[in-house]
Amino acid sequence: MANPVLLWRWIVAALAVGFFLYQFTTTNLSAFGWQFRFLTIWGLTANMIVAVLMLRLSMGRSSRDHNAFVSAAAVMGAVVVLMYWKLYFTDPKLVNSAGPIPWYQEYYLHALGPLLMWIDAFFVLGVFRRILPTLGWMMGLFVGYIVWIEVVIHPMNDTPVGKVTRGLPYPFLNNMEMGQRLEFYVTTIVTALVIGAIFWGLAAILRRVMPA
Repeated sequence: MANPVLLWRWIVAALAVGFFLYQFTTTNLSAFGWQFRFLTIWGLTANMIVAVLMLRLSMGRSSRDHNAFVSAAAVMGAVVVLMYWKLYFTDPKLVNSAGPIPWYQEYYLHALGPLLMWIDAFFVLGVFRRILPTLGWMMGLFVGYIVWIEVVIHPMNDTPVGKVTRGLPYPFLNNMEMGQRLEFYVTTIVTALVIGAIFWGLAAILRRVMPA
């Protein structure tokens, strides 16, 4: 009988790698940073890395479970989902300045992809076993993204254009003064920490209910 976890991880990895490569065919390659300007794609990239690492684990190609990174990626996926749909239902132009994206891409990037990773992370791997390394990865990912868009992406691009500035990847950010953006970034990191605490509690409950 085929190993169901291995089969599951092959499917998840194939979808993640496929959608990651697909972004190169849909993005505006004239914009500096390409699709990696967007937090969604950082989330997709993290999902893909996690999927490949978990597949290698199931195939016996590695003995490391990369628990801290997987935990941090799960939180990043949750922040992407929460922020995207919150902004989308306020006004789709806040996140999709170039118009709507194909439905299958929208729902994979902002729903199915993160969901598949959460299922593996919580019910197969068992995340949030190493809190301090997880916090380190979380801060590295989020602070790294903020520095990336403010220090590199912002000065290298002329669009989107907002009321205050231009070049930041999401249209609404270009309507904010620097102080407002810093407040938004801090709020986002705090949100990630709250989600991380919720996920840690959920993981602890699952370990009690479903011991290895």
